[in-house]
Amino acid sequence: MKQKIRGRPDFLLLFLTVLLVSFGMAMIYSASSAVVGLKHENPSYYAAKQMVFAGAGLAAMLVFMNIPFRIWSRAAPILFLLTVVLLIALLCAGVKINGATRWFVIGGMQFQPAEFAKLSLVVYLSSLISNKGERIQQFSRGLLPILIVVGIILLLIMMQPDFGTVLMLSIIAMTIIVIGGANLRHLAMLGLGMTVILVGLAFSHSYRINRIVSFLHPFEDSTGSGYQLIQSLFALAHGGVTGTGFGQSVQKLFYLPEAHTDFIFAIIGEEFGFVGALLLLMAFFLFFSRGFMTALRSDEPFGVMLGMGIVTMIFIQFLLNLGAVTGTLPITGVPLPFVSYGGSSLLLCMASTGILLNISRDNNRRLREQERNPLPPTN
Repeated sequence: MKQKIRGRPDFLLLFLTVLLVSFGMAMIYSASSAVVGLKHENPSYYAAKQMVFAGAGLAAMLVFMNIPFRIWSRAAPILFLLTVVLLIALLCAGVKINGATRWFVIGGMQFQPAEFAKLSLVVYLSSLISNKGERIQQFSRGLLPILIVVGIILLLIMMQPDFGTVLMLSIIAMTIIVIGGANLRHLAMLGLGMTVILVGLAFSHSYRINRIVSFLHPFEDSTGSGYQLIQSLFALAHGGVTGTGFGQSVQKLFYLPEAHTDFIFAIIGEEFGFVGALLLLMAFFLFFSRGFMTALRSDEPFGVMLGMGIVTMIFIQFLLNLGAVTGTLPITGVPLPFVSYGGSSLLLCMASTGILLNISRDNNRRLREQERNPLPPTN
């Protein structure tokens, strides 16, 4: 009886994920230790909640790592339908926080359907485009149905409103469409159209305009719209080369808002300095390089697009967060993947990594089969 070959996952990718999550929980504890006492008696409140989601994320990652990634192609229509239902239900029964209806609150735990929508859209677009094959070159039968699918999701998320997620999903969708081999002329028209729409949305509300103004000229309103960015830059500057030491941040002492969420990288830069921040960036870029290599090594179009979509999703989130913290991009409210406080984001990133690890297992299984059964030489 022929023994079935099992592929090993990319252990470096797995190790980097666990490393980033563990470091994130330590930094959440440090960054929130000063402010948590105002709302909760337990100084580890936020870190403990993140640990619960990390445990759930680890379980999801290990399960997804053992589910053949091809199954997601068959499940894609169900995931898309579930996403639409959740986003509609959110608009009807979601909880409004800071002027946006983005969360369900169940048993004291918050769940953000937009996070689920990111992975769902990646899976659905990868399945849809890989099944179309050469028809993706056509507009009416190829690209138009894809744009309708993306448009439905973006419209429902924009109604919350959540411009940061809309921007992320637009870039992710464009990436998968490009990888899928769409017509270059169609891509140029699509890129121009999406740019016009996104710019229009960015200037459609006063609070978004204020974010752009504070990004360009933060010190003109140092106590208002530019306050958060200025405090973030102060934190990074205060850290210097080697940092103030773990737990010794000054900016987290009621100066920098959202220190344990969207702006946790500023606290990392303050406590660990340029050296610590650089090591974290190196860990992220090693994660991204391994992820992209894993996707490109797949021998199936669906595997390539699914893997590239997942890594792009995490990479864009990383860039938007880092850009906001350092003042190189406007603030969009996007958390730092694996590190920032936020259960929905952490669960999504870890589950998505599980799918990526399964693609790596399939790649390694195929390589082992080729080594065991090499092709005969051709004359």
